[in-house]
Amino acid sequence: MARRSAIQIEMTEGAIRILSGGRVLTIANSAPPPDADEDTDFFIRLDDIDHWDAPDEEVVIDIVELQSILEAIEEELERHGLSVTFE
Repeated sequence: MARRSAIQIEMTEGAIRILSGGRVLTIANSAPPPDADEDTDFFIRLDDIDHWDAPDEEVVIDIVELQSILEAIEEELERHGLSVTFE
């Protein structure tokens, strides 16, 4: 739980910025596939979330961090009345 509270989310036009432990991760809003049946505000490809932004690009985001990041994104977007789809 303490790990998640350290995650901060900044929303920009077309991207979400994650701040955690002095590292930054920028996730761009992707276009949903043509066959997507959901209308969503943000579409995030999980394959794009594997390393932190420079200067920490060599640091791999592990599964525990990934889960915390995804939960923090969902909570923040929900607070703003927005939806997200992870694929």
